[in-house]
This record gives sequence, structure tokens and C-alpha cells, in this order.
Amino acid sequence: MIGILLITHNGLGDSLVDCVRHVMGDVSLNLRVLSVLADDDPQRKEEEGRELMAQLDTGEGVLMLSDLIGATPCNIGRRLFQPGRAVGVAGVNLPMLLRAVCYRHKPLAEVAQKALEGGRECIVLMDTDEGCHVESRCTNH
Repeated sequence: MIGILLITHNGLGDSLVDCVRHVMGDVSLNLRVLSVLADDDPQRKEEEGRELMAQLDTGEGVLMLSDLIGATPCNIGRRLFQPGRAVGVAGVNLPMLLRAVCYRHKPLAEVAQKALEGGRECIVLMDTDEGCHVESRCTNH
């Protein structure tokens, strides 16, 4: 099972994890959050990120999900990138995280792709019958 590390501004990552628990129950295995506050030292946060990555990587790699490309949390994630061992996706949202959690038993590259798809497919107008059905896709694959 891959590890999932959320690297986000303030309490966004913790809130997303709380929402995942609301939807799916306890999914605490291999899911951690690195919160970055405005006054944090980016170098110190990078060190914390490396420690979390070491805890999360059980041999199958770590998927990093960050909120905003170009911002400090994402830049920290980019420095933690390790080809074949750690990949990152920016623009995290709840459907993206749910999809990643659902597929975390798959190979790292596949989970990253599923996360991207989940994040994109679930941005729809609310008055449409179309939907992303995150939970049903989770159980069907």
C-alpha cells in the first residue's frame, strides 16, 4: 500500500482527512498531513516532510498531494520528489483525495493518475445529472 502525504496551507490537509473519515470511516493507515503556516521555516518543514515520507514509505512509494502549485507547500513537495518513490499532484480537493485513498493498494503511478482524474472529473455544475460518484468508483475497481 502506498503512503499519502498531504502538504497544504494551514489546516486544509487536516480538514480534508476529517472529511475522508466522514465519508469512508477510519482510513488512517499511511495517510499523514504536513501543515505549512505563514510563519513556518520552509527548510524545517522540508525536514519534517522527509521524516513523514520515511514513515509512510513501506516500499511502494508515497503520493504527495498539495493545494496550490507554486506556493510554499507545493514547493516543499517538489523538493521531496523522488523518481519512482514519491510523486506529487497539486490542486488537491476532496474527490482527488478520496480517489487516492480508494486506490492506494495500486501501484504509485496508477494512484497518481486516479487522483488526477478524481480531482478533475468531480468539478461539475451542481444543476447537472452528471457526477463523479467517487464512492461507487472506489468499490467497483
